[in-house]
Amino acid sequence: MTDSDFLTLAEAFSRTAEKYDAFAEDHPHLTRLRAKVYAHLQCHVPPGSRILELNAGTGTDAAYLAQAGYSVHATDIAPGMLARAREKAAQLGLSDRLTVQHCSFTDLGQIGGGPFDAVFSNLGWLNCAPDLAPIVQQLPRVLKPGGVVVWVLMPPVCLWELATVFSGQGRWAFRRLARRGARAHLEGLHFTVYYFDQQTVIRSFGEAYQLLALEGLSVITPTAESKNLAKRFPRLYRALCWLDDRLAPRPPWWGWGDFFIVSLCYRPKP
Repeated sequence: MTDSDFLTLAEAFSRTAEKYDAFAEDHPHLTRLRAKVYAHLQCHVPPGSRILELNAGTGTDAAYLAQAGYSVHATDIAPGMLARAREKAAQLGLSDRLTVQHCSFTDLGQIGGGPFDAVFSNLGWLNCAPDLAPIVQQLPRVLKPGGVVVWVLMPPVCLWELATVFSGQGRWAFRRLARRGARAHLEGLHFTVYYFDQQTVIRSFGEAYQLLALEGLSVITPTAESKNLAKRFPRLYRALCWLDDRLAPRPPWWGWGDFFIVSLCYRPKP
């Protein structure tokens, strides 16, 4: 990524910081997605651990984890997002457990306070990178041996988006399948989003990392953008959630959702 790409991303997400928090309010589906991510993380990262969060956004996840007993160092490239994260830490009295740093996810050597017990990134923020390998190569700078990586990424296949082809939204339905990523726009600025299948992600970590868990996130339920289905059709939504809970941890379903969660343990050779 070029310096211009980073400036565009930082400005776009800074501009949308306030709207981002507002969109998450009264959003039962997004609340469910976050709860599933937290449950996954808590299975592999014990309370009291020190977590480095990449692309922390407005600090929603960092604040939750700090309240749950973790110490979180939240990083992001968007000043507008970080400002809201600092506000959350202060308002919730979490300043002793939630610290904030302006830092790119591609420059982990600039991060202070390490090494950490876990490196976490939620809801596809790392999909702004064209290649995960350069990020993985820097993880030993910030992650303890025996530490855990928990990343939530967007795959190339999303059943819910593919289904929109039947409503005439062909361009949207197949956007993730573009070989060079899909152009996205936010607050009048344009950037590219890239999609990663699970096997490519796991291979990018190499032999020093042991796969702990892999599961789909929102395979049968709508994408995270869907705010109203859960409220307008609660019985249908509950049925979709029931089915999603049973299929998302299983192959091949785990690769066909809005996101997938991958957790790996860092075990370098002596």
